[in-house]
Amino acid sequence: MRRINSLYGRISLLRRVPEKSTEQSHSLLASLSFSTEGAYGGDGELQQNSSKVKIFDRDLKRIHRDRAAWLSRQKNDSFVDAVAENLLDRLEDCKKSFPTAFCLGGSLGAVKRLLRGRGGIEKLIMMDTSYDMIKSCRDAQEDSLDNSIETSYFVGDEEFLPIKESSVDLIISSLGLHWTNDLPGSMIQCKLALKPDGLFLAAILGGETLKELRIACTLAHMEREGGISPRLSPLAQVRDAGNLLTRAGFSLPGVDVDEYVVKYKSAMDLIEHLRAMGETNALLERNKILNRETALATAAIYDSMFATEDGTIPATFQVIYMTGWREHSSHPQAKRRGSATVSFTDLQKQFGGQS
Repeated sequence: MRRINSLYGRISLLRRVPEKSTEQSHSLLASLSFSTEGAYGGDGELQQNSSKVKIFDRDLKRIHRDRAAWLSRQKNDSFVDAVAENLLDRLEDCKKSFPTAFCLGGSLGAVKRLLRGRGGIEKLIMMDTSYDMIKSCRDAQEDSLDNSIETSYFVGDEEFLPIKESSVDLIISSLGLHWTNDLPGSMIQCKLALKPDGLFLAAILGGETLKELRIACTLAHMEREGGISPRLSPLAQVRDAGNLLTRAGFSLPGVDVDEYVVKYKSAMDLIEHLRAMGETNALLERNKILNRETALATAAIYDSMFATEDGTIPATFQVIYMTGWREHSSHPQAKRRGSATVSFTDLQKQFGGQS
């Protein structure tokens, strides 16, 4: 588990280690009504053909991304950077190079900034649903001294990828795909877009993300309103990730998980961080009104249950990393069923195993 410390909304990665004013109350009320995690949004024109089941409002999520582009402008988020760095580390384990890479949604800026020549990428295509996010990434590139990679940008939707089949060598998605309505469908499109022996790398938020906020919201709603209102969206569990890769048709699937603990001075700082990441609530059937007393109760319960000795409050982010390859003749293949020449009984007798 990694711990990240955040004070006044600015977070910095650390080493591993085992009542408010009326103005603040209204600000917290406005923020909490939108604050939550991402998951598997919307009713816009871009996604009419991408998914029959609508969980998220994709148009609202695009607006959240627009806002996040300005809130995070010229700022580096240590949590986002840590996830992108961990994801890109996997390229160092690959002996082959990936001349053409496609990066979609999520933390585009962090991925571009942290590539540092890994993967032998010569051409990088970056896509996001938000024009403002794309513009922010382009502006950051113009200010950067490293322009060794030919980079192009365009606006598109992860639910309907506008790229040809077998056209790229590598697809990277860092903290973006968990907001799609049809995650299996998006991953299938990613697999088809890869050339044979192409690599798919993705990081999504897992089901344990913001578990502290989930508990506080549930208790506050039960106490103040006598019931539970959906404030936090569903997220994939670790056990589901392997099934998603297999269902999408990836070869040699791999899944691992990491947890990051971010510390904040208050619940308000947590909300502001979620806003800056574009991770606020976009449920299509969301309750757009949050009772003021419920919001204040959520903050109070959060503080009373989870506050640490130094006065900060922790927030857990579970990140699921997925790796998959498009099938190729060079990949190891399972032997035909029934082709074994040695039985387990013989092996047990040979090595002295006892039943």
